[in-house]
Amino acid sequence: MTVEFCPNCGSTEYVKSGIVRERQRYKCKKCNYYFTVNKIGKQIDSYYVNKALQLYLEGLSYREIERILGISHVSIINWVKKYNIKRPYSFEYHSTYKILNAKELASYFSENKNLIGAGVIVTELGDKFMLIRWERFKD
Repeated sequence: MTVEFCPNCGSTEYVKSGIVRERQRYKCKKCNYYFTVNKIGKQIDSYYVNKALQLYLEGLSYREIERILGISHVSIINWVKKYNIKRPYSFEYHSTYKILNAKELASYFSENKNLIGAGVIVTELGDKFMLIRWERFKD
């Protein structure tokens, strides 16, 4: 891990200043600020971020998305806040979802009753497919 600049003032002029808790400590020459190298956190692939936000917009709850993708619901909440995602709130439509493999997906679309009166989105989830279906509530 390398340090590129002081996190306090942004200066690139710093010197080593000992070791604290087995991490190199630095001192900025301009502002006399002491700092250490930042930890590199676990990075989640942007594919899963996009899928989580897409499923959120389709009406799935945070916990449902967590069970499907295997990503913490807290991370999903943070992404929704970070990217300022607003889900349209409507009582007219109700979405349901199914996880299917390719053979099950083909048999689902071969039945005519599954195609009438509803909208469908199919999205890839690794080696499976997620089918999201929504239909209007009947009066």
